[in-house]
Amino acid sequence: MAGVWVFKDGGARLSERPKEAGRRTRLIYSPTNELVTSHEILEAKLRDHGWVPYALNDPELILFHQSPSSVLLICVPRDFSKVRSMHMYDIAVKTRHVFLKMKAYQLSSAWGPWNKPLSSGLYID
Repeated sequence: MAGVWVFKDGGARLSERPKEAGRRTRLIYSPTNELVTSHEILEAKLRDHGWVPYALNDPELILFHQSPSSVLLICVPRDFSKVRSMHMYDIAVKTRHVFLKMKAYQLSSAWGPWNKPLSSGLYID
């Protein structure tokens, strides 16, 4: 029974979530509730929190680090369409309270409009 329970007018029903939306994970910049959709947005937000691109001549990857002495690295593919859930999880863990990794169906059913704060019933991956 995959889906989302919808409570409306005193009744409840199980609503099937769309196949493509249920599998797609999104990265959210939590201070402004902004959806991260490109490397430009990601890099700007990471720079605001002290992360800088790491000098690496790899045609496939972009690396970010906090300082030259830090062992923490964030690694993402150069092609933003190849950024997967594991990359988003890496970003969310290493930048706690700055980025959230969420499923697309959670955004549409529990979040509401992008400019509104998180609701108390929101479940985050």
